[in-house]
Amino acid sequence: MHFYRPLRALRALTFDLDDTLYDNRPVIARTERESVLFLQRYHPALKDLDAGHFQRLRAELRRREPEIYHDVSQWRWRAVELAMLNQGLDIGVARAGADAFMASFARWRSDINVPDATHRTLSALAERWPLVAITNGNASPEACGLGGYFTFVLRAGPDGRAKPFRDMYHIAAEKLGLPPQSILHVGDDLTADVTGAISSGMQACWVNDRGGNFFQAPDARLLPHIEISQLASLTALL
Repeated sequence: MHFYRPLRALRALTFDLDDTLYDNRPVIARTERESVLFLQRYHPALKDLDAGHFQRLRAELRRREPEIYHDVSQWRWRAVELAMLNQGLDIGVARAGADAFMASFARWRSDINVPDATHRTLSALAERWPLVAITNGNASPEACGLGGYFTFVLRAGPDGRAKPFRDMYHIAAEKLGLPPQSILHVGDDLTADVTGAISSGMQACWVNDRGGNFFQAPDARLLPHIEISQLASLTALL
């Protein structure tokens, strides 16, 4: 654990999910593969759709509606609907298909192998402080066995704009009834988590588990309060 700034007394911790509490890369890779297979099998008109085609549809939607990225689930649903409409399916079939797709997507997206060390760490921390999850993604903490540690979960889209915007950080402080400076946000992303949290008045912990160097990182903007290389290091704060 490396301290860059003095750490104020803590009254709560907030956590990013993906790539902070578990390795999200294999989860996303498998989920994307299964999602394309689902579409190809769902209707004969979609049998030739591939991952590149789907990504182009998502990019097209974002060009039309730049703010759509704040809600990744809605963005994905709309891309599936568009794929089906473009292949000549009627609006009712397209919407039902998008719903079925998202149900399949949610199952794969939250099929996550959470390390035992994460469970031990969150369990220990939750005995002392309220814990909150703040995520730009759409994994379900409940589905992957993490829900019991968190007082509540905030998601970009339903709960405001994506990090590093301040919306969810401010909502977390308000719901906890605490001043932001008494909350430590923990995350792996220097922009979304570190810059976002500090800009919102919180303290920040950077989870640097891939051997990065803050002072050489192109996305380093604001200095975190602490840096750790493994989540279990947070138990030193108890």
